[in-house]
Amino acid sequence: MSVRHEAYLYRDLAGFVDAAVSFVEEGVAAGETVLVAVGARQIDALREALGTTGDVVFANMADLGRNPTRIISIWRELVRDSVRSGRGCRGIGEPIWAGRSSAELLECQRHEALLNVAFEHGPTWRLMCPYDVTTLSPAVIDEALASHPVVGEDGVRSPSDRFVANLDRLDHALPAPPPEAAEVAFTVTDLPALRDVVAALASAARLCPDRAAELVLAVHEVAVNSIRHGGGRGRLVAWIEQGTVVCEISDSGWAPDPLTGRERPPASARGGRGLWLANEWCDLVQWRSSFAGTQVRMHMNGC
Repeated sequence: MSVRHEAYLYRDLAGFVDAAVSFVEEGVAAGETVLVAVGARQIDALREALGTTGDVVFANMADLGRNPTRIISIWRELVRDSVRSGRGCRGIGEPIWAGRSSAELLECQRHEALLNVAFEHGPTWRLMCPYDVTTLSPAVIDEALASHPVVGEDGVRSPSDRFVANLDRLDHALPAPPPEAAEVAFTVTDLPALRDVVAALASAARLCPDRAAELVLAVHEVAVNSIRHGGGRGRLVAWIEQGTVVCEISDSGWAPDPLTGRERPPASARGGRGLWLANEWCDLVQWRSSFAGTQVRMHMNGC
């Protein structure tokens, strides 16, 4: 595996800072580019501890990783840019924190496991994923040990004897839509009506205009994918859940690549941007694909 993917368990902010400072300074001393994507509180504490330590880029994971399906492409760009510059690289990424919804948490856990697939081959680099053992449940920590080949705690790192490469454990079926959800079967001639249904629901949920427009476009792009790759037809189910508009497109197609939609398509690509764009626009996207068909569930929060 080209990435050294490590879960680092910490108990308080001081423990996080100690581990992160050592990790960052080691990278800077080696001439590597370092990207730190964590929460605002951790960023402030780490900046203060590092002082003027060199080439370190900080990003707030609450923004960058609000939708966990976006994160792999960020690390991909870091690795790609480091190859172009002839430098090594490393990162710190904390996508899981207390307060994530159950749906977000599940997608974060899928993301963590998929990192091992996305970076199975290629340049060698290091990624440390901090986990706060005082605020996260034992079940979340157990899954972290299963998705990371290396685990660190109290400054000691070792192979995780609980690492599981197989992804099947994370292929949970999505919860059923509520009975009051709107449902529309569609083909290519129904796309305008489909957009109208989503726009009406966004208006009912009082989404601000730009977010409503992005949701309509996201649903349209995914519906076009269903028409092109899912047998020429699909189904929309949409509802409002605690102020969030949820729209699910399903069809009979199957996309076997688990990284579908998580990596930016090359500029020369003639297609493949629909799910990527939905991931960029929506607050959360849940994607499931099997022989039984494909589901794309898009969430857009209120303003």
